[in-house]
Amino acid sequence: MSRAKTSPIDRSTTAGSDFLQLDISKAPTGARADWLATQLRLAMADGRLPVGSRLPPSRVLAGELRVSRGVVTEAYQRLVEDGHVVGRGRAGTVVVAVPVATPGPSQPAPAAPAPAPPLFTATPGVDVFDALRAAPARIDLSPGVPDLAAFPRTAWLRAERAVLNRLAPTDFGYGDPRGTPALRRAVATWLARTRGIRVDPGEVVIVAGVAQALGLLAQVLIADGVAAVAVEDPGSLGARQHLRNWGLATPPVAVDAAGLRVAELRASGVAAAMLTPAHQFPTGVVLDGERRRQLMRWAGQGGLLIEDDYDAEHRYDRPPVPALRSVLPEQVCYAGSVSKLLAPALRVGWLLVPDRYREAVVAAKRNADLGNAALPQLVLAELMESGELERQLRFLRRRHIRRRDAMISAISARLPEAAVHGAAAGLHLVITFTTDVDDVQLAATALELGVKTQPLSWHCQRPYRPGLVLGYAANPPGTLDEGIATLATALHTTPAS
Repeated sequence: MSRAKTSPIDRSTTAGSDFLQLDISKAPTGARADWLATQLRLAMADGRLPVGSRLPPSRVLAGELRVSRGVVTEAYQRLVEDGHVVGRGRAGTVVVAVPVATPGPSQPAPAAPAPAPPLFTATPGVDVFDALRAAPARIDLSPGVPDLAAFPRTAWLRAERAVLNRLAPTDFGYGDPRGTPALRRAVATWLARTRGIRVDPGEVVIVAGVAQALGLLAQVLIADGVAAVAVEDPGSLGARQHLRNWGLATPPVAVDAAGLRVAELRASGVAAAMLTPAHQFPTGVVLDGERRRQLMRWAGQGGLLIEDDYDAEHRYDRPPVPALRSVLPEQVCYAGSVSKLLAPALRVGWLLVPDRYREAVVAAKRNADLGNAALPQLVLAELMESGELERQLRFLRRRHIRRRDAMISAISARLPEAAVHGAAAGLHLVITFTTDVDDVQLAATALELGVKTQPLSWHCQRPYRPGLVLGYAANPPGTLDEGIATLATALHTTPAS
């Protein structure tokens, strides 16, 4: 029998608690402490109270359950005696050990998990990038991964404190779905200085990265009667998947040393096209002057362009290339973000669209999430306006050049059969092979050896040279050399296709 005495309020009233959804009315009369201790043990065993979690103060839980405090303290004491919790003064009562749950005879044995599907397949699924990010590897050479260790924590905290010190209470409410005025002004200035784009802050829509920008555009274009958006081939598998997810067809248009083949785009009859003109993904080529003029003529005859300016700030050995949006404001939807400059986790980007689409894009953004979180926007605006973002970019360029050069040297020494492409800018290289290599199997073998990368064929809709897409920004030179050495081992053990 419980040693705790029941108070008058216990006998006349029953109540529950949000904590573990406890319902004291289910406790046997006179055995409430036993019942409560049992419920807490069960919660520890099934994971609702993991090691390190804190139990509510006994006075608080007693008040919520409308029992005497003695009922709760006795239940806690039994858990202490069992070694499952300890009292840590002001830190409260903390779970330190989990009871071993013994399944009863009527409980079926858990079913064996189904074997995971192979990660590297010729036709990757829609979740392939989630699976690849989750796959363990000693060295990650995935493209598009910035140097996350270089995130400017001190500058970010300083900017955050400055922002918080001047925020009014009303600034914590719902805001404009287009984004905070401060960030839209800062983005407009940034684009004018770095990409040659003159835009009014009122035309800027802040989005959760380029992925959301594509989703918003897809909804608006479909409503406008657009059924297909031509894409570069080779071209980003991820972007292609996003467009297809919204129901748009993605016919391929070939890319060569001068960029997108505009004559092929014109012959396709498609009214819209998406491209990466400043640093084509994945090949790294730049859309040359003649192709730009051809593209301008095509757009001037009613074509719509989606410009993904995913890493244009990261250039090393060539002069800057102005964005297409700077010369074709009414024919180009322009998307950019800080994912490659600061961190993908921020989920902050921007979208510029022709006047005729702006209202529909803002409506789609409002329906999606009412707008991005305001505080990160304001901190980013502070970084842009204070010059910290430009300092960060200069620092990253110096570091990226060293890492790029280290990767090229390692490829030259260890993979002489590979040709290197796209070295003048960006965060990745492409290597191709003249021999008949199965690049999907090569990437699979490399992962087994502890190195993560992407086969070039994933980013191709039509037959293309076999190769790999190799990110270098996130690893120091020594690690890059080790990664390329591992790829050489994988290449020499991978059968031909």
